[in-house]
Amino acid sequence: MTPEFITLHHSLSTDGKSYNTSAIRKWHTGLHPDSPYRNKPMRDIGYHFMIELVRDRYEIIIGRLWNENGAHCKQNNMNSRSLGICFIGNYDNDPLPVAMLACGLKLVMALRQTFEIPAAKVFGHTELAPWKTCPGKRFNIEAFRGK
Repeated sequence: MTPEFITLHHSLSTDGKSYNTSAIRKWHTGLHPDSPYRNKPMRDIGYHFMIELVRDRYEIIIGRLWNENGAHCKQNNMNSRSLGICFIGNYDNDPLPVAMLACGLKLVMALRQTFEIPAAKVFGHTELAPWKTCPGKRFNIEAFRGK
């Protein structure tokens, strides 16, 4: 896959030890007992990158490699056209922490530069699937694109 777009998500959970990248990977691969993917697991986590608080700082964690199709946005065939980034946390209720925003901007700018993706091709999942709230109701996607 050569990415043309970037799609932003949030985990719709609290960040922390009980719900983090490892927990999402178990959910997606059907290893969690309550996972809806137990009968048809994904081969790995659906996102290419996750941003989460690890101890006292925000870290960029690699999920799927950039050249692999994602499993994060079916609309407009984005799984094969877009890099998926998940901000761990619920940004419907809480504003994105400033340090997490800075980490996300750093990642998105590097990806945009590397793959020559214009700001107009950075989407919140909700812009492709209006019934979703990703990357969160309190995540200002327009301001994020403008940076």
